[in-house]
Amino acid sequence: MTNELTIKITGEAGQGMQTIGAALCQMFKNTGFHIFANQDYMSRIRGGNNFFQLRISDKPLYTLRQKSDITVTLDKASVALHRPNMTDGGVLVLDRKKFNITEENNAFFDVPLYDMATRTGDSEIFINSISCGVIAGITGIEFRSVEQVMETIFAGKGEEVIRKNKEAVRAGYDFVKNNFKKDTFKIKAGTIKDTGTFVMNGNDAIALGAIRAGCKFYSAYPMSPSTSIMNVIAQYAKKFNIVVEQAEDEIAAINMIIGASFAGVRSMTATAGGGFALMVEGLSLAAMTETPIVVVIAQRPAPATGFPTRTAQADLEFVLHAGHGEFARAVYAPGTIEEAFSVMIKAFNSAEKYQIPVFIMTDQHLAESYRNIETFDLNKVKVQRYIISKEDSKNIKNYKRYQFTESGISPRAIPSWIEDVIYADSDEHTEEGHITEDAEMGRRMVEKRFYKKFSGLSQEVERPTAYNTDGADVILLGFGSTYGVMKEVSDAVADKKTGFIHLSQVWPFPAPEMVKLLKDAKKVLTVENNAGGQLARLLRRETGLQVGGSVLKFDGRPFDLDYLIDRVKKEG
Repeated sequence: MTNELTIKITGEAGQGMQTIGAALCQMFKNTGFHIFANQDYMSRIRGGNNFFQLRISDKPLYTLRQKSDITVTLDKASVALHRPNMTDGGVLVLDRKKFNITEENNAFFDVPLYDMATRTGDSEIFINSISCGVIAGITGIEFRSVEQVMETIFAGKGEEVIRKNKEAVRAGYDFVKNNFKKDTFKIKAGTIKDTGTFVMNGNDAIALGAIRAGCKFYSAYPMSPSTSIMNVIAQYAKKFNIVVEQAEDEIAAINMIIGASFAGVRSMTATAGGGFALMVEGLSLAAMTETPIVVVIAQRPAPATGFPTRTAQADLEFVLHAGHGEFARAVYAPGTIEEAFSVMIKAFNSAEKYQIPVFIMTDQHLAESYRNIETFDLNKVKVQRYIISKEDSKNIKNYKRYQFTESGISPRAIPSWIEDVIYADSDEHTEEGHITEDAEMGRRMVEKRFYKKFSGLSQEVERPTAYNTDGADVILLGFGSTYGVMKEVSDAVADKKTGFIHLSQVWPFPAPEMVKLLKDAKKVLTVENNAGGQLARLLRRETGLQVGGSVLKFDGRPFDLDYLIDRVKKEG
């Protein structure tokens, strides 16, 4: 029996890999296991090759493995594509008759998936439920656990749909029981006591974090991998009194959230790099008018359309410098689902406190990877508002929207709450908001928006996470979604002590902290999903520290545990 498995379900788009994946995540979570799952899908509605990869263990998981122990193929092309990526002794489930495959192979387990689907459910679409039953049977999961998941997954679809899917699962489960004699993949009993854990991905956490932070207006144009943030917020919009607007384009989206924020509500948008490129003029408008906004950039490979459904971390320098002119900003890069939730509260608080644009950089890997996590501790997050109350607004006279202060932060009143008119303009302006071309006024306003606000922001930087770094032979350094793979590699490499440092905030850059952490380091390797080593360059620019090398991956696929272990051994 084993305590860790990697399972892959692969086929054409439209064959239900996501349904199978969701069911398996719930099934193994409910039976006491940690999970980590990710989708690999092409940018097409039908055809191509997609797969859902799930890793289960009795220990917490944060990343994927390179090879799978159990591979279920739903079309013929998947057999040849995924055979090379199996572990020694792994099993590949296939339908020989349907795929017209006569080759004998010890790794093959022939299951008449399509005949069973039409026999039990009157349609080939039930191959996904047949497959769930097959996987449950191979791994030794109790059948009742699979039934319960079917009842949950298809709740609301009607009793007949639930019945057919349960019969399909039973058919796959019984076929394994009668025909598969290996115990190799039987898993040990799960050790997690499910005290309220739930399965979630990064986009889910970002959306829920925004709701918890008090977001009341969301506008965006759909662009993968950010789209599901809008879907989740829209799902809860009525319950939490949120306006969700699908804009005609990204230019409209950012201008809408600027307007909503000017009116007093917390507002945000989310996009990918290509969409953010269209937002940069609006970004500078938010900076000039000192209007707080929150923007999520879910990275994917570029330039142009690139790999629209893959992952990357190549927009770091773009986000740091986006927008014309100089102004303060904060840039967060959460590494876990839990951080994605908590960082959203910090982002909204910071945006409103300093009256600036704040960015959350994520990527397809974090956005769409699933883990089972503990319920968020809402007592640890504090929503803070930085506006003049409606009651106090009644007493304001001679209001100056851009009043000079020691901190650079002007008291922010909401239009219609005060008797005075609030002036705002994209031109340089006076304290009252009137257009000016006075040189001294312009200098003071730049100092206000840039130097003074940046000084305050720099005192509130999220500290880097440092793990196993004292006396380490190699220290891995990353931001965003590389947290998980660096953590697991640090625990897995036995022949040299390996630690890691993760940045969940990349701007303002925590230079003093990084100098302290790295001054005695033997060797530092950045781990980045880009071709230019952008984090390594940022570190050198801000601290003068030169890394010993960079492990760069820019093929649109995330790092996995085995790949990074191999590279650390070679580079270190």
